[in-house]
Amino acid sequence: MFRVARVIGCLYDFQVSRFPPSFLDEIRSRLRASDIIGRHVQLKKAGREFRGLSPFNKERTPSFYVNDDKAMFFDFSAGQSGDIFKFLMLTQNRTFPEAVEELAGMAGLDVPRSTPEESQRLSERETLLNVLTDAARFFAAQLRGEVGLGARQYLLKRGVSADSIKRFGLGYAPDGRETLKRFFLGRGVSEEMLVRVGLLIEPEGGRARYDRFRDRVMFPITDARGRVIAFGGRALSKDVQAKYLNSPETEVFHKGRVLYNFARARERLKGETPLIICEGYMDALALDAEGYAAVAPLGTALTEDQLALLWRLKRAPTLCFDGDRAGRAAAERALDRALPKLSAKQSLRFAFLPEGEDPDDLLKRGGRSAMDAVLDARTDPETTMWRLASERHGTGSAEKLAAFETELRERTQQIADPALRGHLQAAFKDRFYQLRGELFAANKQKRGRGAPRKGPARLSEALRNRIGQGMTAGRQGAVREAQLVIGLIHHPQLFHQFETEILALSFEEPSLAKLWSRIIDAVVADPALDSATLRSQLTGWSEVESTYQRWSEDPLVKVVRFTRQDASDEEAAAGWRDAFLINRRLKVLSAEVNEAGAEAHIDPGREKIWLDSVRHSLAAHHDDETSEGDGTA
Repeated sequence: MFRVARVIGCLYDFQVSRFPPSFLDEIRSRLRASDIIGRHVQLKKAGREFRGLSPFNKERTPSFYVNDDKAMFFDFSAGQSGDIFKFLMLTQNRTFPEAVEELAGMAGLDVPRSTPEESQRLSERETLLNVLTDAARFFAAQLRGEVGLGARQYLLKRGVSADSIKRFGLGYAPDGRETLKRFFLGRGVSEEMLVRVGLLIEPEGGRARYDRFRDRVMFPITDARGRVIAFGGRALSKDVQAKYLNSPETEVFHKGRVLYNFARARERLKGETPLIICEGYMDALALDAEGYAAVAPLGTALTEDQLALLWRLKRAPTLCFDGDRAGRAAAERALDRALPKLSAKQSLRFAFLPEGEDPDDLLKRGGRSAMDAVLDARTDPETTMWRLASERHGTGSAEKLAAFETELRERTQQIADPALRGHLQAAFKDRFYQLRGELFAANKQKRGRGAPRKGPARLSEALRNRIGQGMTAGRQGAVREAQLVIGLIHHPQLFHQFETEILALSFEEPSLAKLWSRIIDAVVADPALDSATLRSQLTGWSEVESTYQRWSEDPLVKVVRFTRQDASDEEAAAGWRDAFLINRRLKVLSAEVNEAGAEAHIDPGREKIWLDSVRHSLAAHHDDETSEGDGTA
């Protein structure tokens, strides 16, 4: 095995030169090493790395490690290490071109073919990158010279240290229209080449080309390997219309696929160090100076490609926004872009700064401790979605709650991962259940204790008594369970909407439990099942058929609108959902009573609010008995 590994290692070193380094880097940047290697080796998280048993040797103690930051594996028992290409060669008997082909497909890239035209293109690309590197050196030299005095004073005023200036390669573009142009023409670089890399502007009408960046502090933008591919410039004059100006899209620069300071941030990530996404160059510099790993998009909302880069470095990077309206709007845009991609393996965190401050301001005012406090308060997508929607709609009326709930329902539907989508839906349903109870209690207090309840959706006194004290606890529980069962039988499409909740349900009533089991088997086997077909499948099973017949005719089941066959899909979904939440809430309350024991007491006020909320929610699913003429209760 060791001899084979050495041979493969030599082949790897030889064949890697057949492909453009930038192409191989692009594959590495799009794929996590732990994801690729984890398909073949069982890995477990161990600090910053993943650990597993060696695929090369039989061992009991894991000595095989995968590091996503370095995009490498290390096997200390076999003395092997390498990237994802080499791993496939060693463990899957792939040639290097085969490994590249396979991984490129996973990354959604086309493998470049070795043709004269491709060789020419790669050669030109290297030339473009060399021009940009020379431009960065030119700007840095201008900043150090006499012409850069104003730019140095600006950076000093903003608190940018000499170390940061050198570390980030900051520079200055002089005010002249042809200063950079003359510099490169004197070095034999054509104007056409300078236009191609975005350093010159070519006006219409055949007029003379001129420097794009003038009288600006310059921020070199680098790729994942740290090579300069573009620039951002900050105007020093207040009269300039665009305060910040970025390079245009070029052959080597696509701003939607790049994050400012990505290469350095990757090196700063250690252990639980958060990965912070801020809004601009100066924020990234300020955060970096305090030891944080920080990146910034280039003047646009986060793209899918940028999110993929972030998730390659961190499972849950932190988006840091200003605390004002613009910051909340930016958080909304980021959520909208990320929602379809969210899962247990890749998420986001949201940190909101005090209103009117950006990270640079906050660090100047309060230092690292102030920034740490903001990061400690960061929230997950659930809390952030809830916060933003509640601020927009409010919760003071039924109409506001309806708009609030509709928005969150639509947003959670965008999440492709079924497990996360189901958990978020359940969490939001619980929160809305609580809000409805609080709203009901507040409205009742406003009306006064003696005031009669008004509105079409109300229960008769007899039904209210039977729901409250008129039935035994066992009978109440069986009725609630029967409503859920009959509702699903009459509306099998509910299974698609509430699959997580339905599969998690358990029943205390034995006959209903057997009927439920039979229903689940049927709807899982045939997702397109309609109610008539489902009911026909219950015939021939005497026990479950009789259970259905008995409960479908029960007055306290029939009186609930959503259980009826003529209920609309919307009525069925809304009613079943609330009945599920009511059933779960009452089980929780019952468990609390039992846990308290015979000698303990549940707060009567709290118990009354819970019961009033339950009755109010049940009442919402009944037609007005006087108008419908249903005297069953």
